[in-house]
Amino acid sequence: MLTAELLAAVDRALSRRQDLLQRLRNEGTDAVRLFHGIAEGEPGLSIDRYGPLLLLQTWRAPFSHDDAEALGQHVQAALGESLHVVANHRLGSGKFGAHMPSEVALQEHICKEGGLSFWIQARHRGQDPWLFLDLRQGRRAVRQLAKNRVVLNLFSYTCGVGVTASASGALETTNVDFAQSALEIGQRNAQQNGIQGARFSTVQSDCIPVLRQLAGKPVLRRGRDFRFVKFEPRQYDLVFLDPPRWAKGPFGAVDVVRDYASLFKPCVLTLAEGGVVIATNHVPEVSAVDFAQQLRRIAEKAGRPLRELDLLPVDEDFPAFDGKPPLKVAVCRI
Repeated sequence: MLTAELLAAVDRALSRRQDLLQRLRNEGTDAVRLFHGIAEGEPGLSIDRYGPLLLLQTWRAPFSHDDAEALGQHVQAALGESLHVVANHRLGSGKFGAHMPSEVALQEHICKEGGLSFWIQARHRGQDPWLFLDLRQGRRAVRQLAKNRVVLNLFSYTCGVGVTASASGALETTNVDFAQSALEIGQRNAQQNGIQGARFSTVQSDCIPVLRQLAGKPVLRRGRDFRFVKFEPRQYDLVFLDPPRWAKGPFGAVDVVRDYASLFKPCVLTLAEGGVVIATNHVPEVSAVDFAQQLRRIAEKAGRPLRELDLLPVDEDFPAFDGKPPLKVAVCRI
């Protein structure tokens, strides 16, 4: 339900973002979280701008159509811009709630980050937006590090990191994800930014067997019928590792709380000398300090100790009520 208290909280959030919004405009970015409800007074609500699209997302109580329209109009007035409004309710598979957006709002749009173009659509076969805004700082680091490097992008989703790397001068970028539909968007993102040819490639696969082969490790699987794409051991200059919290497959489980080593160890093993792994952890209960110590310990045991480890700050559009954002992005150099 739309209340005066909620509108006031949104206004405060927009006011806090004025400096950030100007910096992002200067950077060539129009994709930003305008309201992060869990830390700004309304848990279960986020408001994101993706170029011409204003996306409202709810996880607790959905908006009525009229309330969604009213909140959208309020935000547009505060920004002084006209945007296409879509409100999605994220609980329940395939359900978007009561809001009935315009046909134009539901079309595909282009948003910008760092001067690059990315496709975005408010409603599609999945639920997650095609560009994760909280990972902006990680992509920013890739822009600074990718030139003349060979890049491996794991759990690549729609290849935002890979497109950023290629556009920033990477010699070659390999993007790996199990979802072909996401990789197809990634290919379109690459084309939209004039990236063509063999230097940008996608691999539809579970990341675990790909990573283990590249690191020269055997692939373990449950049963003999699970096939996988074959790779020879290879070294990379830059590896981006952005796993989900937990996933289970025929080649083992991804568990970033209890077993980050099964992913991070082969990453450091496949690095060329002087290479970099950018590793993420989205789980709130894992602190930044513990995550950094864990990465250092894993690399040490793998015989490739880290020379440097920098934890990147998250931009101000993702505040945390305790000052400890759930997303940790670690830039690890060997």
